[in-house]
Amino acid sequence: MDTSVVYKIIAKQMGIDESELTEATTFEDIEADSLDVFQIIMEIEEEFDMEFDSDEADNLKTLGDLLGYLKNVLEK
Repeated sequence: MDTSVVYKIIAKQMGIDESELTEATTFEDIEADSLDVFQIIMEIEEEFDMEFDSDEADNLKTLGDLLGYLKNVLEK
């Protein structure tokens, strides 16, 4: 999985530069509200042709959490 694709999706959605994003970045750090996170997840699902488990998605706090989740799902 190419993490830069995920960072591009998030940066575009939030109107920020990709260079501001790290695995330690929280959704709170980038001022993403629940609608922003939902839209980010929808774009990622479309990009990678997968679906998030809604319970798991609620537990994602950092971009590292998100990337780890994607890695686990996509490698199955």
